[in-house]
Amino acid sequence: MKELLYVEIPSPDTEAIRIWLQQDWQQERGKKIITPDGIRLQFENTRTENYATSDSAAIPEISVFIWSVQRTTYLKAFRWAERAIPGERQILQHLTTSLRRQFPYHYPEPPAVLVSKQSIFEALAPYYPRTVHFFQKMPNGEYDLNRVYWWEQRWRESVRNPQQPKRVLFNRTGEEDKTGSSGEQEHVSPTYDLIYIGGALGVIHAAVMAQRGYRVLLVERLPFGRMNREWNISRQEFQSLIDLGLFTPAEFESVIAREYIDGFNKFFDGNNPPHLRAAILHTPTVLNIALDSEKFLQLCGEKLKKAGGEIWDETEFLQAEITSEQAIVSLKHLPTKCDRQVQGRLLVDAMGTASPIAWQLNGGRAFDSVCPTVGAVIAKGFEPGVWDSNYGDVLNSHGDISRGRQLIWELFPGADEELTFYLFHYHQVNAENPGSLLEMYEDFFTILPEYRRCDMEKLVWKKATFGYIPGHFSVGSRDRTVAFDRLIAIGDAASLQSPLIFTGFGSLVRNLYRLTDLLDTALRHNLLSAQDLNQIRAYQSNISVTWLFSKGMMVPTGYHLPPQRINAMLNTFFGLLANEPPEVADDFIKDRFSWLTFNRLALKAARQNPTLILWIWEMAGAKDFLRWIGSYFSFTLYTLVSWLLGVYPEHSRRGWFPGLLQRIQPWLEKHYPKVWLRLLAQSYALTTGMGRPEKFNKIAEFPIPL
Repeated sequence: MKELLYVEIPSPDTEAIRIWLQQDWQQERGKKIITPDGIRLQFENTRTENYATSDSAAIPEISVFIWSVQRTTYLKAFRWAERAIPGERQILQHLTTSLRRQFPYHYPEPPAVLVSKQSIFEALAPYYPRTVHFFQKMPNGEYDLNRVYWWEQRWRESVRNPQQPKRVLFNRTGEEDKTGSSGEQEHVSPTYDLIYIGGALGVIHAAVMAQRGYRVLLVERLPFGRMNREWNISRQEFQSLIDLGLFTPAEFESVIAREYIDGFNKFFDGNNPPHLRAAILHTPTVLNIALDSEKFLQLCGEKLKKAGGEIWDETEFLQAEITSEQAIVSLKHLPTKCDRQVQGRLLVDAMGTASPIAWQLNGGRAFDSVCPTVGAVIAKGFEPGVWDSNYGDVLNSHGDISRGRQLIWELFPGADEELTFYLFHYHQVNAENPGSLLEMYEDFFTILPEYRRCDMEKLVWKKATFGYIPGHFSVGSRDRTVAFDRLIAIGDAASLQSPLIFTGFGSLVRNLYRLTDLLDTALRHNLLSAQDLNQIRAYQSNISVTWLFSKGMMVPTGYHLPPQRINAMLNTFFGLLANEPPEVADDFIKDRFSWLTFNRLALKAARQNPTLILWIWEMAGAKDFLRWIGSYFSFTLYTLVSWLLGVYPEHSRRGWFPGLLQRIQPWLEKHYPKVWLRLLAQSYALTTGMGRPEKFNKIAEFPIPL
């Protein structure tokens, strides 16, 4: 017996495919025999001297069968003969071509919803029945499903009209400052130093800045404290929030919902050859702290208010006018539909992937990739023994490519019996196929029992978790606009996340000291031009080379890859990490790896799987592969410069360059603040930007300009 063909058929309608295969498909040769799950093709006329070695020799056959998993259909063909059957390649090519023609990729569009005439449940039930059914079982399910629909519609619009993004940012500097209504407001002192738009990641940074004495306003579209996602982190990473003074150690312990003792990383390898199968990668200090996100946010909000800040929730951002003295922000209070306007020295965009500001600033290249992510927090309902809450599933796949996506699961235990599940995939930004949260939710509610044994009707649903997590393929530190005059983007709005596991929260926390110190310096010296603010970014040259890895996890829209391809690539790399000392995997997943580590692992991967580069070339294309070469040279250059300046990526001691800057800071910052900001940003680029978090600058005793 020999496997001849393995293909994914991008349709959940396995029965229709079976009927077509048995009744409609006309083979070129052989006798078709119907079987319960497919067909057999017998080749009686080939019993020649090549096959008839004895009177009892079996009649050569090709066995074709289908099965369903992950709401997708798969087909395999096996040869039952000792030698190749004449014409078998042509038969299978004809079968594959016919399947592609009969069952092409289909990218459903969500229906139009008229909220005034029907509920979101009524509108979506004919199209996403399981999604509606289980959202009806959730507290606030109707509200959250409306959010899912709104998020998807907004994402689709931004992907399909990247060249004409909605204009929400207006430059009123220069002559326009002197005339009109904007000119009158120029003489009004800004009410706030910082106005944050977006209350999830935004409140963390806002609270830190408020504690430093700045007048802060936080604007949130949702009721404050509501989260579309749960957050996981490690103790080592959270320590930066303690070091910044935002949390005490006791407060940190109070927001821990669960701390597990190990996390697993395992990808399905049932269809991989033996050398591309991998052991489980254990990561006991990666994402092993599950936070009570709502309690965490409420505590941040309390600290913000205690420091004099304000929170305006259920308030939507409309637009901002930038003058030479302030940012004038127009808002709408959603419950009352009343318009509001507020002035601040600096506007901070923390609106995430759907940020209209980010799309306007970056036009057609706001994001290169995205992870459509869905899931839920389940309070209880799993049978004993299904999962041990002392363990997490950091990355897991239980099948191959499904309808053009490699689906990946995450499972994080929470308080008591709670389990948080995520289902996501790496996805290229494509106008024809933007990536659908609603389709993903229909998958989630269908295939969850395949991933973890359960009776879906017995589960107690606490809340939905969802979002679009963006990715930007950086070639250099300046190829993305994160700032405008008196405006800066942070978090997902700035595409700040790990290209490997797309953790925007962890990336913000790891870079928070760097961002806070630089922004504090800019505000104290009123360095709020686009040129100055664009230096305040969380670019890391070491992770800029890993975006090609995430690119290799995406199925290009319309392409048909071998179904096991992405799992084989993941197993190649994670198998290497499983054989390394634990700290290597920990550093790599937390974006702390060095140039030497990256190159050593890349060479080992190439030796183990020589076809890996060809696979990535096929999936990424020549253009992106050449872009990656630029990222690699940039990483190499940063490594060389850091070595020359005495910054050692592999060691903990401070190099001479950061030490020199700290000694000359008092004089240089006082007399040449613009030069100081630039040098400070460069120092962080050579430390934090190389995966070595650095607490460089103490808060200088300068008054805050009002």
